[in-house]
Amino acid sequence: MMDGFAHTSVMTQEALQLLQPHSGGVYADATLGGGGHTAAILDASAPDGRVVAVDRDPRAVANARTRLAQYGERVRVLHGEFSNLPALLTAAGHSRVDGLVADIGVSSPQLDDAQRGFAFSQLGPLDMRMDTTQGQTALELIAELSESELADVIYRFGEERRSRAIARGIRRALEAGELATTEDLRMAVQRAVGRPPGSKIDPATRTFQALRIAVNRELAELEALMGCLADVLVDDGIAVIISFHSLEDRIVKHFLRGEPRLHVLTKRPLVPGEQEQYDNRRSRSAKLRAAKRVPRAQDDATMEAQA
Repeated sequence: MMDGFAHTSVMTQEALQLLQPHSGGVYADATLGGGGHTAAILDASAPDGRVVAVDRDPRAVANARTRLAQYGERVRVLHGEFSNLPALLTAAGHSRVDGLVADIGVSSPQLDDAQRGFAFSQLGPLDMRMDTTQGQTALELIAELSESELADVIYRFGEERRSRAIARGIRRALEAGELATTEDLRMAVQRAVGRPPGSKIDPATRTFQALRIAVNRELAELEALMGCLADVLVDDGIAVIISFHSLEDRIVKHFLRGEPRLHVLTKRPLVPGEQEQYDNRRSRSAKLRAAKRVPRAQDDATMEAQA
């Protein structure tokens, strides 16, 4: 039995329809997670399609290696950040791939494990690191930031209009020695801004999102991944990017539209079907965008025309 890293991959069939995996092809799963997308690509590209699968979470890597062992040498599972995808592909013996999928954001096992500190619904330490082997925890980040810097983080990454009051409340809790757990953070936010009667959304939701994004440098990681897509895809190779909130989707949309080496395949993002949304509640906010690598000969023609 794997160590509890069970995660339902989102929009797998839509991703496969766009990628069209084939035998002999080489693919990248930039966000391995529970291994669902990787397994689906390997099945669809049998008997000898290959996947290089990457994740920054060492627990996800360990569990996926067990789950995917049946595929033998057809899969390489690597620990690392997808911002370093070109180097990771090179380490696996590939400079370019026929297709790539990236399911951005936090995974269900990370959210559901209290010791990871991602969710206020689970009592745990204020950690929030996707890669538990390096980097600052959420508590260490809070302690390092000034009140105004903390407010800026909460506003920028959580789109929280009450960021200044929340930051002030969090700093007070920290200085009083009352900030060690996810529940402490949740209560600090609630004391700062209250909770409207009948509201179904906890007032700490946006603050937790903001701190998680800041701790893991998620938007900078995504920007780096988008920036290398055209380099790592073969001619006519496909990239499929699945995002879960507006900050991510905005980066993906603007980059794909502004990159002349990529041809957008999804003028509007695809969303999960009704059945998938019913079966997997966390899929409801997913948006899928895809693009195809323009043949490199056209790159040359474009550069000549601009000269």
